[in-house]
Amino acid sequence: MSQSIRIMVADDHNIVRAGLVALLRTVPDFEVVAEAADGKEAIEGFRRHHPDITLMDLRMPLISGVEAVTEIRRTSPGARIIVLTTFDGDEDIYRAIQAGAKAYLLKGMFGEELIEAILAVHAGKSRIPAPIAERLADRMAGPGLTGRELEVLRSIVAGRSNKEIGKALSISEATVKTHINNILSKLGVSDRTQAATTALQRGIVHLP
Repeated sequence: MSQSIRIMVADDHNIVRAGLVALLRTVPDFEVVAEAADGKEAIEGFRRHHPDITLMDLRMPLISGVEAVTEIRRTSPGARIIVLTTFDGDEDIYRAIQAGAKAYLLKGMFGEELIEAILAVHAGKSRIPAPIAERLADRMAGPGLTGRELEVLRSIVAGRSNKEIGKALSISEATVKTHINNILSKLGVSDRTQAATTALQRGIVHLP
């Protein structure tokens, strides 16, 4: 008799989580050993149950999915984590893979694809569908934003003026303008509005 694959499901949407659990319980040799409704519960659940596979949503309360993946992998480098999300922005993908996720899947996929991904990751493989891999390659090929540029971009998305950004970050308006010009160039856009839209679409900045 083969040994069960022990799985934890972390998703803050109760209906989605319940649906995933119900699906997984129909598969022979799959055993759901834990559920989590936020990133903090995911970290605690992993430490308590040490599942073979963890399904992790990206956007969750308290601690994000990427932060949870990072923390779990910090203490358990061999953890096999599959990101399962509705978000396909290249920055979301990049951050999840950098954190140590072994697969990145979208929730619109068929159940058979999820089952195949779980089996593949359990066998030590990675699973990144072609469209996701293309976005990841584009992100890795492009210039990344510096920490300060990211702070300025978040302020732009929040609707702050150059003066307000300068005051908040303790820098001059001239320096703010320099950062904004760099941001526009790196994102390949022509104005602040496009920068904000692109930042949200790509997952570089998230709304609260």
